[in-house]
Parts: sequence; C-alpha cells; structure tokens
Amino acid sequence: MSATPLTLRPARPDDRAAVLAILAETFEDTWRPQLTAAAIDAYHRDRIAETFVDTSLARFVVAEIDGAVLGFAHREEGFVDALHVAAAGRRRGIARALMEALEAAMRAEGLALASLETDTFNSASQGLYLALGYREVAQYPDEEWNSGLTTIRYEKEL
Repeated sequence: MSATPLTLRPARPDDRAAVLAILAETFEDTWRPQLTAAAIDAYHRDRIAETFVDTSLARFVVAEIDGAVLGFAHREEGFVDALHVAAAGRRRGIARALMEALEAAMRAEGLALASLETDTFNSASQGLYLALGYREVAQYPDEEWNSGLTTIRYEKEL
C-alpha cells in the first residue's frame, strides 16, 4: 500500500475551521509556553487568529493528505508571514513543500528575495529555514508579543 500523496492547493472558505484548528494547536505547543499571561490574554481577547484567517484565507496555500488539511502558508509579496503545520503532519515534508510553493510563486512574480521571521526559541523553524538556504540577516526585539522575545530575520535569494 502506497502513501497518499501530499496535495498543495489554494485555500477555500470551507478550510477556515481546519486552518483555525492548526493555528490553535501551534499556538498552544509553540508560542504559549514562551508568552506572558498578558500576551496570551490579548491574543484570545483580540481574536488575532480569527482576524488573520478571515482577512487572508483566500491567499493561503494549504497542504492536505487524505482530505485532511495538515498545514498552510501565507505570504505578502516576498515576505512569508505564516507557515504552520499540525502535529499530525510534522516530519512529512509538508513545511518544505509549502515553502517551495511560496518561493516558486515569488519567482514567477519576478521577486528576487524571500524573507521571513521566526523567534530565537523556535529551533525547529530555524533548522528548516537554514536547510532551505535561508541566511540570518538580523536579530531584534519581538514587539508583536510583548513578551521579551527576540526575532530572527532570514533572507534567501531566489
């Protein structure tokens, strides 16, 4: 029996619940342990995930296997501002495939540089970006979470 192939496709409105579930999972297992109580409260109170999904879902690329959405990515021009993979999809090449799809779209638009950010505590994402050929170009305080974190900016020539 062969493994079901990974499918990448544009997000559809009916993907909203699956994407929100992935964001909730990655918030809990990656971000929440690093954040202050005030930052966690603000994230939920201000409906950050819901607002992001509702304003950007149409521009997401989703990854699915057997009809289940296991990851998604989003970019604004040459900046990758979201890459999330559910625990059930990790170590299956989903993040790499999503990044490659975003980079291909950037190249097709004539962009010469891809950039993104992650935080210093997120060693898994750092490993992925380095393996994909990104290089660290800066570190600075993460002002988004107001939790004393440090952001790393990565860039890659396309």
